[in-house]
Amino acid sequence: MRSVISRVRKAADDMDTGIGLYGRSVQGAMEAAGTLSLGGESTGGSGSGRAAGLVAVALGQFAEDTEKDVAFLPLRASDSANGAIEATNAYLAGDLEQAWNAQHHATLPPDVTAFLEKARKKADGKR
Repeated sequence: MRSVISRVRKAADDMDTGIGLYGRSVQGAMEAAGTLSLGGESTGGSGSGRAAGLVAVALGQFAEDTEKDVAFLPLRASDSANGAIEATNAYLAGDLEQAWNAQHHATLPPDVTAFLEKARKKADGKR
């Protein structure tokens, strides 16, 4: 059991790393997409009187619209692993009701909204 749980946790850590890379990649793509000027010229970088280009806006909207889906993945993995540990420990202790409760709670969807709010507050404190 420990071997399986350690592999699940390793995969969750790798997922967190991948999600961080995804965020940085989207940000880099948005910056590289260029800007629009009033004269209709599209240029790279950001200067005064320029607005984010259409591609950058679309990438930003995509990232915003998929934020909850992306955050759900590691939360689901963590909840599942923790539920498996709790259920296994309860079975070993002979507490079948506690084991059932642990399994049941592990199947419930994580509260992504609360997680994102907490992460945003933490990020705002670092700025």
